[in-house]
Amino acid sequence: MHIVFAASECVPFAKTGGLADVVGALPPELVKLGHEVTVYLPLYAVVRPHLADRWKYVIRSITIPFEYYNRFVGIVDGGKRNDVQYYFVDCPDLFDRQGLYGTPSGDYPNNWERFGLFCRAILEASKILGVPQIFHVHDWQAAILPIYLRTTYAQDPLLASAGAVLTIHNAGYQGWFPPQTTERLLLPWEIFTMDRVEQFDTFNFLKGGIVYSDMLTTVSRKYAEEIQTAEFGHNLESTLRNRAADLRGILNGVDYAQWDPATDGYLAAHYTANVLTGKQECRADLLHAFGLEPISPTTPVLGIVSRFATQKGFDILSGIADELMRRDVAVVVLGSGEAYYENFFREWAARYPGRVALQVKYDEALAHKVEAGSDIFLMPSRYEPSGLNQMYSLRYGAVPVVRATGGLDDTIEEWSPGTNPEQGTGTGFKFYGYAPGDFLAAIDRALTLFPQKAAWHRLMRNGMVKNYSWTQPARQYVEVYSEVAKRRS
Repeated sequence: MHIVFAASECVPFAKTGGLADVVGALPPELVKLGHEVTVYLPLYAVVRPHLADRWKYVIRSITIPFEYYNRFVGIVDGGKRNDVQYYFVDCPDLFDRQGLYGTPSGDYPNNWERFGLFCRAILEASKILGVPQIFHVHDWQAAILPIYLRTTYAQDPLLASAGAVLTIHNAGYQGWFPPQTTERLLLPWEIFTMDRVEQFDTFNFLKGGIVYSDMLTTVSRKYAEEIQTAEFGHNLESTLRNRAADLRGILNGVDYAQWDPATDGYLAAHYTANVLTGKQECRADLLHAFGLEPISPTTPVLGIVSRFATQKGFDILSGIADELMRRDVAVVVLGSGEAYYENFFREWAARYPGRVALQVKYDEALAHKVEAGSDIFLMPSRYEPSGLNQMYSLRYGAVPVVRATGGLDDTIEEWSPGTNPEQGTGTGFKFYGYAPGDFLAAIDRALTLFPQKAAWHRLMRNGMVKNYSWTQPARQYVEVYSEVAKRRS
């Protein structure tokens, strides 16, 4: 089967979040299962260095019409990596910019044009370079592809049998644009209705993708349930309930070639579930990297690697920040995002020098060091569609304390000592309410267990032997593709 991925980011070319990790890791797994995979990405400014020594157009010019003008795009051959073919949509006026989606002052106002062009260019390029059985599109930026496929291109004989699968990585980001976007993209006004693309008098890219795709997936079983509720559906819950029969929750996987303390090149020492001694060296290396003095082995190190946003639960963390410092803990924080939370973390670190350390950035090497050097990893997310850091934390023996939502609930099992703590079950600690006290109580359960080394090591090992590789998710995606192909045959 030939599958075309349409996505706005992918490692190692362009990344702002977990979407890039998924689009980078899933295609090679599908190839291992015997399928042909092509990935289309915008040719952003950050992509150009990756292509400097292999720049070659496979299509020099494709005409993309808009309401009053045409744009002309090229398709650049990105070559094959792990037997996956990469192509880049080249339109410098739209994509050769500093940010993927906007600047610190806000989103680019013409993102409707940028990603409308991107999706239509993929359809046109596929007719030349190879029409797939399945277009697998990701999030709102690519969600207009199924809309085009079933409207503007509905009578195109080359595309008639192609299916469309939409993966929703985060329902909170939808792509809202003015009503006139419909005609600007040369789409029929008939689709601008409440049961198709219209929402609160806006053109909603993600809603249209949900309506026009053959099947839908999201990135955990629990999140597939949650997005059909008012709390997590972001006003799309009724649209998603209407498609419930075609919605599957498939948990994201981990690329253990990159995330394994037994082989991780970023670490000061290696260790495994059977030989944990290297973790103490990693802990010392982490404290040094964050400018903290060595601390007692009895003092747990709490780690955070995250985008700084309310979604990630930092409002309830701020509610316990001072109370947490009454415990014997050290905290290391890595990330960036909303100015409010960057300031919160800076002020917290300033109030407790030597105990709270912050680096406001994303740094791949430091992210690995935090996972390896932390004893406990905090993820109090308000919602978390899949989450990857909790799965990284399990493999690295950093015991997760998480809110029971989305993929966090699916992947973390509450610790239970049973009659013999050295044979206890579970992999971490969960809390269900969304209040500072709920979070602190879960942290305290972890802190109470930490001095009990035999039980703590059992808990660590329980997590380290878990397998959340891409092998099983890839098979589940193939089942979805096969169902769509069957319907379209």
